Amino acid sequence: MREIVLDTETTGLDPAAGHRIVEIAGLELLHHIPTGRTFREYINPERDIPAEAERIHGLSEEFLKDKPVFPEVAQSFLDFIGDAKLVIHNASFDMKFLNAELKSAGLERLPMERAIDTVALARERFPGAQVNLDALCRRFEIDNSARTFHGALLDCELLAEVYLELRGGRQPGLVLESQRKTARAAAPVDREVRPPRPHAASAEEKAAHETMLEKLSDPLWRA
Repeated sequence: MREIVLDTETTGLDPAAGHRIVEIAGLELLHHIPTGRTFREYINPERDIPAEAERIHGLSEEFLKDKPVFPEVAQSFLDFIGDAKLVIHNASFDMKFLNAELKSAGLERLPMERAIDTVALARERFPGAQVNLDALCRRFEIDNSARTFHGALLDCELLAEVYLELRGGRQPGLVLESQRKTARAAAPVDREVRPPRPHAASAEEKAAHETMLEKLSDPLWRA
């Protein structure tokens, strides 16, 4: 089962107000476990970066001015995600921005049904608790000390660990037991084959047998 953990950084909160994506990142999972394959692009938003946004992600206009615009990276992004489900923290936010950018580039929108919202998963599991990424890292004892800014790829890496915990964790005991069962089923058993033991009847036993046969009518055991 292939999934992509996905995150974006933006210039603001609403693409309808002219805000744009400045960073996009993805991390591939197979059966909820990272494979090591990642995608990351910084994007020139072709507009200014509000100070409040820069304080969150640390990306300045100066840094982004020579980066590609979204249409230049859109196809490589779509090729990376393929038809996989998209694991996103607060999925409606990122999907709204992605679809605005895709529409502007003349490309097909991503259906919301492809998104797995980890905020919704966390709220279902921990009703009334904080479910932002930092709070979930603390709950699951995931080291997020490197998260001085909201970087898209780092957030994907942290979210991949959170998502695994929300799905029940690695459960190593079950995995090891499954491996043991497979090994037991596959490995041939080397048993010692013993020759049959001879067991000849004694004279007394033969005499007792004949006495018993005399008491029977036409016994089958007498030739």
